[in-house]
Amino acid sequence: MTDALSPTAAAGTTAAPPADLAKLKTAAKAFEAIFLRQMIKSMRSASLGEGLLDSSSSEQFRDMSDAKMADQMAEKGGLHIADMLVKQYGARLSAPIAGTLPGDGKAGQ
Repeated sequence: MTDALSPTAAAGTTAAPPADLAKLKTAAKAFEAIFLRQMIKSMRSASLGEGLLDSSSSEQFRDMSDAKMADQMAEKGGLHIADMLVKQYGARLSAPIAGTLPGDGKAGQ
């Protein structure tokens, strides 16, 4: 099984510079973590009422726990959002001319 975040999977047969690809992977994982945090926060706010022991301090610790869980979920890549971002933007890293995509007909112009 191939790694979805590998340079060949992200950019086809032409590899992007390793430093740029590493930055892209880091940014993609960070984006996935932020997305998951917002999703969990929205799910928490949809609760129908307050619990018996709810307080501002318990809410703060729940938020920290949710953020840690979102970071771990992003690191494991369960939703594959980071994989899709690396695949999409990794192709732009290996394009011959900045601002063009491979196969769009503008690379040789």
